[in-house]
Amino acid sequence: MFVPNARHYLDQEDLEAVVNALQQDYITTGPGVGVFEEEYAEYVGAKYAVAVSSGTAALHLSCLALGIGEGDEVITTPMTFLSSANCVMYCGGKIVFADIDKDTYNISPSEIERNITPRTKAIIPVHFTGQPCEMDEIHHIAKKHGLYVIEDAAHAIGAIYKGNKIGALSDLTTFSFHPAKHMTTCEGGMITTNNEKLYEKLKLYRAYCMTKNPALLENKEEGPWYYEMHDLGFNYRLSDVMCALGRSQLKKVDKFIKRRSEIISRYNEELKDVKEIILPQQKEGCDSSWHLYVIQVKNGRRAEVYTKLREAGVNTEVHYFPVHKQPYYQKNGYENVQCINAERLYSQILSLPLFYTMTDEQQTYVINTLKNILEEK
Repeated sequence: MFVPNARHYLDQEDLEAVVNALQQDYITTGPGVGVFEEEYAEYVGAKYAVAVSSGTAALHLSCLALGIGEGDEVITTPMTFLSSANCVMYCGGKIVFADIDKDTYNISPSEIERNITPRTKAIIPVHFTGQPCEMDEIHHIAKKHGLYVIEDAAHAIGAIYKGNKIGALSDLTTFSFHPAKHMTTCEGGMITTNNEKLYEKLKLYRAYCMTKNPALLENKEEGPWYYEMHDLGFNYRLSDVMCALGRSQLKKVDKFIKRRSEIISRYNEELKDVKEIILPQQKEGCDSSWHLYVIQVKNGRRAEVYTKLREAGVNTEVHYFPVHKQPYYQKNGYENVQCINAERLYSQILSLPLFYTMTDEQQTYVINTLKNILEEK
């Protein structure tokens, strides 16, 4: 049997939505984008949403909108995908890595505070695996020091923090619609905010910082064909076709999360007495959306278990190699950075298969195969 680590799900409704969008007058930069943005903002409880070409683009534009640049420092976790840090480097800023909490695997608020300097401008907490960070503490720190907060919610569509969906709690929140995530637009992302000024900036930077808005034009004597570029923007737009797929997927996202939670519950029950592994914890007051199910394999056996699971057809992954240990960062001033909890966690973690269409038979196979490997001496 082969069991993938992740798999997207498309049904007939999704396919029809895409075909219908392809038959419209606009297949990109048309009205479908705005409709998807409105529906997504409503889903997370935010005032505004801006659709973009990827989760990485969402993070980059968020940094640009906040004016992050040379001399600015931004704090994030090393236990994340590259984009959470790279987005600051794209803007000429400096990323600062704060260690994680050893129980939740999320960035530690006390480590955030310890790394704040007069140059710190923002914090990027990452809701790793879909479990919300300690946002009350992070917001308290941000307010105390006058910092912005960009939540990286690439893993956390539909996650809930103290009764509120992730997406409307901070200055900006970014999402990813990569096929491995809960819902997909093939590639794509979204930024949500309650700040109208940031919303307008994001829309400009998404499309070259180009405008035809008469109120913004410096030269008002040209005709209706005239447009101006006021800053160095990007082509980070998402097409109407992909937004049509996103709208269709959004209708099902709660169903996707419910099934993932059922799979998690079974993993927890079946693996709770296996002494060779450590299961993930969920913080009280947080409802994870369970993008990943990350276990720790003790006694230095992670590589062995990884290899044997793959040989048996169980596709496991390791999320993630700490960003500060990447060659690029090691060559650019981070060779002496230490994040002990993140580095220790990395040495033991494995992500078990988790996806909406995972069958009971597939999960039984994963569980039994893992147990059999761990029982070998």
